[in-house]
Amino acid sequence: MKNKRPYILTIAGFDPSGGAGLMADVKTFEQLRCYGLSVCTANTVQNDTDFVQCHWMPLAQIQAQINVLFDRFTIDFVKIGIVQNWLTLQAIVDLLLKRNPNIKIVLDPVLKSSSAFEFHGSEDLSDDLLSKLFLITPNYDEVQQLYEDLSIEETTARVTKQTNLLLKGGHRQDKKGYDQLLTQEGKVFGLQPKLKNISPKHGSGCVLSSAITAYLALGYPLLKACYRGKKYTEQLLSSNSGLLGYHK
Repeated sequence: MKNKRPYILTIAGFDPSGGAGLMADVKTFEQLRCYGLSVCTANTVQNDTDFVQCHWMPLAQIQAQINVLFDRFTIDFVKIGIVQNWLTLQAIVDLLLKRNPNIKIVLDPVLKSSSAFEFHGSEDLSDDLLSKLFLITPNYDEVQQLYEDLSIEETTARVTKQTNLLLKGGHRQDKKGYDQLLTQEGKVFGLQPKLKNISPKHGSGCVLSSAITAYLALGYPLLKACYRGKKYTEQLLSSNSGLLGYHK
């Protein structure tokens, strides 16, 4: 088929406002000339400012959604957003690897909403689970929650022993918007913000991780995928002055 687009699977929550979760991911995939498939982990009651409730999908239903898609489509790249806990994530990741041992998984670890709704318990993210991921994309607040007894430096060292880490800088106090890619091979790359006329957007973290996944699926190496994903996200942040960005 001419100009066939790669299939990408997002496993995430449904946000009725469309700014985050499944809808934001699929919008991003479509804009970047990929075909988005989606598996719902949670039905949420929220808008762009308030997170009210979260209704988790049973693991068996999540697994059934995954299986029916893999029965039909070739899926080499997956982006994962909110899941109920690390045990659920472990089961999801193990199923993905069973269906495609070479699959690349990008995890955007959404641990707490802006209104302080928590998505995980107190257990730590295991080294075994980390080792099965290709990239993890926490922001500065989220990385401090992965291992509450460790400093940011200790956490990044632990994570990069197992996988690649993009540390998003939107919540940084010292260098706002400055991201860092830390690879499993020990390399560190700084990603400077380029655009000035930006404003906060609901779901921008979802968009960044899904844009990176799309560029990986299109054949870009990790560093270039992160640069291009950041550029796409900055365009969303500068698209208007409201909390819901435009994909263009």
